[in-house]
Amino acid sequence: MILGLDISTSITGYTILDHGGKILACDHIDLRKEKDFFKKIQIVNSQLELINDTYKIEQVYVEQSLQSFRSGFSSAQTLSLLSKINGIVSWLCYNMFYGEPKYLAATSARKLCGIKIPRGQKAKAVSLQFVVDNVPGFEIEYTRHGNPKAGYTDRSDSYVIARAGWIREREEVKDTD
Repeated sequence: MILGLDISTSITGYTILDHGGKILACDHIDLRKEKDFFKKIQIVNSQLELINDTYKIEQVYVEQSLQSFRSGFSSAQTLSLLSKINGIVSWLCYNMFYGEPKYLAATSARKLCGIKIPRGQKAKAVSLQFVVDNVPGFEIEYTRHGNPKAGYTDRSDSYVIARAGWIREREEVKDTD
């Protein structure tokens, strides 16, 4: 089984896929109300322990954290915090699932899944719509204004990471045959 993670300090999405690529679990951990960084880590750790108790995770795939500035996006402080939580959660996964997580850039994961982002459109929105339209078992809730409720984009992102990891694993098996 594959665990895909979209790690963030506000909402962390996770998806578990079976050997056939079917969704076994797709959810998110809402950390927005918790201000203490280490309590956020404890909350994520508790959910990972539940996952570990319920599923036999064989490989963990993590969305690679942003490495550089882009105009109008994250500040140095935000990038530093994201890298910090990404590293700690990665270590928790290494320790809990007995293996080093593999990292995928969001753009590479989307490409592996066949998601094409038209120029000028927001990648997260296009990716979410692709998952909603093409993935049986992916459920989404909307606000009364028609926007996805908090956490569903993170779920979608974690699915894309898990699916791309699943595709990679299958390619590696083909290469060894």
